[in-house]
Order: sequence, then C-alpha cells, then structure tokens
Amino acid sequence: MKIVLLKDLLINPGLYDGIKKDLASLGHELVYYLKAPKDDLEIVNRIKDADILIVDNTKLSEEVLKQAPKIKYIDVAFTGYDHLPTKYCKDHKIEVSNCSGYATEAVAELNLTFILSLLRDIRNNDNKVRKCKKPDFTLAQELDDKIVGVIGTGKIGTRLIELLDCFNLKILAYSKTIKKNVVQKGVTYVDLKDIMSKSDFVCLTLPLNEETKGMIGKKELSLMKPNSYLINTSRGPIVDEAALIECLKEKKIKGAALDVFAVEPPLNKDNELLKLNNVILTPHVAYLTKEAMKKRAEIAFSNLYSYLDGNIKNKVI
Repeated sequence: MKIVLLKDLLINPGLYDGIKKDLASLGHELVYYLKAPKDDLEIVNRIKDADILIVDNTKLSEEVLKQAPKIKYIDVAFTGYDHLPTKYCKDHKIEVSNCSGYATEAVAELNLTFILSLLRDIRNNDNKVRKCKKPDFTLAQELDDKIVGVIGTGKIGTRLIELLDCFNLKILAYSKTIKKNVVQKGVTYVDLKDIMSKSDFVCLTLPLNEETKGMIGKKELSLMKPNSYLINTSRGPIVDEAALIECLKEKKIKGAALDVFAVEPPLNKDNELLKLNNVILTPHVAYLTKEAMKKRAEIAFSNLYSYLDGNIKNKVI
C-alpha cells in the first residue's frame, strides 16, 4: 500500500528514512513531505494515489478526499479530528485513528501558565518594560484561595486538576460523566450554571462536537463574575467569539487567555481580540512541545503498524 505523510511531524527527519525502509520490507511504500502544503491543490497532488494518509491538524475538505478515492485509512497525528469531513469518511468507510493523549501534559501546563500569567498581568507588565517608561504599578493577585472551574474532565482536564493540587484553592468541574478518580481528588462536580457563576477561572478542556459547539455563549458568559477569567485551550468554536469580545470590551469579565479561535491563526487583522489588552493570545500551540511531538510520532506510527497488521488502534471513525 502507498502511505503518504502529508506534513512533517516535527521529529528528527532522519527517522523517516528508517521507517520508510522498514515499511518497504513489508511491501509498503512511504512517501513523506517535510513542508506543509500551500493549498488544496498541493494536498490533492500529494495524496491522490494514497491508500493510507498520515495527517496532523491540516484541514481536509470533502472535495479534497473525493480526489483521493483509494484512501481507506487516515492516521490523524492529533487529538481532535474535527478538521476531517467525518460524515464523508463514515459514508465511504474510511477508518480513522487519532493520537489522543500525546499532548495531555503540554496542554494542561499551558492552562496553568495562563492562570498564573493572568493573575500577575504578565502581558501588560512586559509591555510596560518594553516602552521604557515609568510603570504605573498595579496590584497583582495570588492563586491562593481562588476557585478554578474545569469544564471537561478527560485526560487533559484531569491532569490540570493534578497540577493545581499543590495550590490552596477549590476546584469545580463540569462534565457529562462524573469520574470517581476526580472526585477522590477533592473536586466538586456542579452544573454549567454554577461553574460559570462561581469560578474565578473557567478552563475549557473538552473536545469540539455537535454538543459542545457554541456551548459557551452570551448567556453563559453573562453568568461569570466581573473579576473572573476564561481560558480556552480546547477548540475555538466551543465559545461564541463575538460574545466573548463584547464581554472583554465592556469588562464584564476581567480577562481571558485563548490558544484557539473561531478560525485558525493567523487571525484577520481586523479581529477585535488583537486590540484588547485584557486577553492573552497564542496561535494554537498548546500541544506544541518537543516532548509531545515525540509522543505523537510514536503513537501515530504505532497506529499505522497496527492497522497494517489488521488490528486498528485508537479508532475514532
């Protein structure tokens, strides 16, 4: 079978040749690309004859996959797979695996980084120093005795809760499923209304699907305390971005930290988030650490070899 790696997985490029040689010994061909495709036409040219596709979070449209009719398996080197046309994959019996868990530590750590950075106003203090002017000192806050709300208690949410354990604070959680191991950590599960209204920090650590899309809208944001913060490292469309911008502009909440947006970065220059000084913005890099990339590649190629052996792992479609 012809296997196409659409884009570099950010590991040592020399490793690909070893894998290519090993797959050739099993009767398979690996074609890999180190540079990202420029557009859909280049994606089609790369994958049109592929039987198996390895892809990260590069968006694949239904029109693109229609021009690669031989594909029977997509190995997603990412946790989320909402960048695939899932209905098309189901209808055409294209099996899909993902790499859930590879970035658990990385994403949980960025959530903690955001919490501390917002409390100490790192963004604005950095800006004051760069302007070389006498700063107007403002009082920061400590995490001590705060309430952190974690929406989504999967692997990332649970790891964030573990990282917060060393602080003197209260943790609330909201999830469809109440997990005993989370409750045993002293976490209290509450409904969505309570977690939004009682938390000093609301951290979103849940996947994007039909149930979670638009989950945090104007109504939910209006419940938040005026000195509270929203942190989103999950998926942009979970939050109504326009409603959040209005909240931040009118200072109905104190601030936010966003790694994800309604559209993938780069943002449009007219996006009002870029004009606000009470929000920290990062370009969807929560997962992007050296350690996570190593784990991701290991899981992705393990998925590939398992599929070739007829024993699919981490199947999501």
